[in-house]
Amino acid sequence: MRKPKSYFIVLAALFGLTSACASAQQHGDWWGHGPMGPRHMQPDGMHGWGWGHMGQGQQQRMQRHWTYMNEGVPSAYRGARSPFRATTEVIAEGRALYSDNCSRCHGAEGLGDGEAGRSLIPSPALLRWFVQMPMSGDEYLLWTISEGGVRFGTDMPAFKGDLTEEDIWKIIAYMRAGFP
Repeated sequence: MRKPKSYFIVLAALFGLTSACASAQQHGDWWGHGPMGPRHMQPDGMHGWGWGHMGQGQQQRMQRHWTYMNEGVPSAYRGARSPFRATTEVIAEGRALYSDNCSRCHGAEGLGDGEAGRSLIPSPALLRWFVQMPMSGDEYLLWTISEGGVRFGTDMPAFKGDLTEEDIWKIIAYMRAGFP
């Protein structure tokens, strides 16, 4: 039985890729013991990383993200899902709530450029971009807005006493709609 030419081309490509990966790992510049190796987040593993090298604002942001990635959200928020569809009415209500409660720090379009946020460390999150990231699931956003940033040393206020959970979901719907 005769094998097609493409079969040999694929085999050659796989062999070349395997050889390149092995060579890179031996030299420490790929997933092995190089910059992305086992201790790459340690101060001696990657310049600018590690608690001793990060600025205060960067440490505070990373602490919330680290907590979420390693521990998840508190049990009260686990599995939380928005009960709202992004209808014109829900987005309009979310816009009004965002404007009244969030824009002074996060800015009118979620770019972290609100008047009150200019002196904050860390600076307000860039919500316009953050809500598009896989990490910003419903439970994460509900937790963050409800509980604020006291636990992580930021000035983000907890809104669970000022807004209903329904109001928070409407704000999230507005942000996810792209701040229209």
